[in-house]
Amino acid sequence: MEYKDYYAVLGVPKTATAAEIKKAYRRLARELHPDKNPNNPDAERRFKDANEANSVLSDHAQRKHYDELGANWQAYSNTGFGGGGTDRAGFSGAPGGMRWETRQVNAEDLGGFSDFFRAFFSGGTPVGGRAAPGQFEQVFDFGGGTAPRVASRPAEAHATAAVTLAEVARGGQRMVSVDGRTLQVAIPAGVSDGAKIHLRGAVASPTGGPAGDVVITVRVQPDPRFQRHGSDLITELPLTLAEAVLGAEVPVATPTGSVKLRVRPNTQNGQEIHVAGRGLPKRGGGKGDLVVRTRVVLPTLDDAARTEMGKVLGTHPQADPRTGGKVQ
Repeated sequence: MEYKDYYAVLGVPKTATAAEIKKAYRRLARELHPDKNPNNPDAERRFKDANEANSVLSDHAQRKHYDELGANWQAYSNTGFGGGGTDRAGFSGAPGGMRWETRQVNAEDLGGFSDFFRAFFSGGTPVGGRAAPGQFEQVFDFGGGTAPRVASRPAEAHATAAVTLAEVARGGQRMVSVDGRTLQVAIPAGVSDGAKIHLRGAVASPTGGPAGDVVITVRVQPDPRFQRHGSDLITELPLTLAEAVLGAEVPVATPTGSVKLRVRPNTQNGQEIHVAGRGLPKRGGGKGDLVVRTRVVLPTLDDAARTEMGKVLGTHPQADPRTGGKVQ
């Protein structure tokens, strides 16, 4: 494997302090983040390199080995004796040479990883093979249950990741802090509130024993515009009297933007309109529906306008809704 000058990757001198390395990494992470550089392979490669460089240089023991061994560092690291490693997002403390895996346990209404995260982790070694240093098994428990554990592992470290409904709709990343360290974790599209993300081996044992897990609890922040029912979303749409009676095309909000909705003539107050595929990702593919409930807002009219409307309504009598058929 080609030797990488991690100092050059981060743009810092070999004498850089830990604070300077951290500052340089954060700058590059913001600059090269995939959300700012969609469909940009060069930015994605540099983003991975920056994470890899930070993972080594931010760990005192690994940085020492890297500085001492130079071009032989990669061979040394691949033996599995590289000491504390990091995940691809720069979380230090896990043993090197550990495999990683993605699982879904008790999944509910999920579409899996976003395209970016599939590409981001595509360099990993399949389970059963040898992974590159610093990778560790990543287990997702979307139903809020308990993922399988190994009895010999030490106590877990816990953190909470607060995500928006937009991030649930398309997946994303979240920076979380665990024991003073920062971890960038993948949030799969469709994740439920209370879901657990286990990072196997992300906590180094102070006694040199088996590494422990970081358990991240996902908390989906309320969005006042929507009610969530599984993969379906329910929202309310105010309509003018003219829009309800005559029909119209009006914008309706979704978690990731807005769409044009066709309102048919004579739409009733409280009527539900189902917009297929505009809800949240489902397990196994596809999306739920956006259920739009109409709320007709009557105009405030002056005397002249009421008189004019009264003439129109008088020539078009309406069935009495209280008696079910009689004309007023």
